[in-house]
Amino acid sequence: MKTILVPIDFSEQSKFALNFAAQLARKGKLKIQAINIIEGPQYRAFNTMGDGITNYTKDEFFLKQLFDKTKENLEALVKSDAYAGIDISAMVVVGNPYQSISKAVADHKADLVVMGSKGVSGIDEVLIGSNTEKVVRFAKCPVITIKSEVSLAGIKNIVLATNLEEDQSKLMEELKEMQELTGAKLHLVKINTPNNFRTQRQMEEEFKDYIKEHRLQNTETAIYNESSEEDGILFYAEDVEADLIAIGTHGRTGLLHLLSGSIAEDVVNHSQIPVWTLSRKA
Repeated sequence: MKTILVPIDFSEQSKFALNFAAQLARKGKLKIQAINIIEGPQYRAFNTMGDGITNYTKDEFFLKQLFDKTKENLEALVKSDAYAGIDISAMVVVGNPYQSISKAVADHKADLVVMGSKGVSGIDEVLIGSNTEKVVRFAKCPVITIKSEVSLAGIKNIVLATNLEEDQSKLMEELKEMQELTGAKLHLVKINTPNNFRTQRQMEEEFKDYIKEHRLQNTETAIYNESSEEDGILFYAEDVEADLIAIGTHGRTGLLHLLSGSIAEDVVNHSQIPVWTLSRKA
């Protein structure tokens, strides 16, 4: 892991994300790329460098003023004493938030995205979703979503929800880096639901094979019975006093996503502790 991308919108949650990324950066000697996205069209005449362009339209003129002020504020934030000694850069772009974050991940070869999230529920969750959810679903690298101030030193227990059936080699490779940075115990949990019930004997053997295959250490396993996978993950995390939940997401789109939903996105929305996710399409 070398570079962390942190989207900043100056909300309290995004500052929590930057603070956590700073702790990771100090511990792992990593670089941080902070990005602010001004949502809107990228005008043809709009030049983020302002190279000699004076014939702005009214809309372009106000956008340029907003851009310059936002860049000034973002640079002041990352240069504050709180982030002294960290290799941290700031950038402001105009465009679609999800697309801009995805492009920044690729351009800066980000190994991790850390972003704040307020979470959504009810009808907003069904009809609207959020840019956070889109990043969680499709990002080409792991994503950590944060809703409150988090201490890296306080992460002692990580819960990984797994069905023990899919190839999770990439997920485990990435998650083991986080476990190494934190020194946390990894709790592997399979949620047993009425519609997808497995016997304890079956799963105990599968857990042994899983741990051997991925060469896991400082790990314990659990089988948790609950009516839904989301509730099972959240309740089990409470029971073991988890400090971080890890889960893979399928990256489904269109009708398939609407019909099946995403357990990972539900957990991100409803968990009060940080959630680490990685899309299967990463």
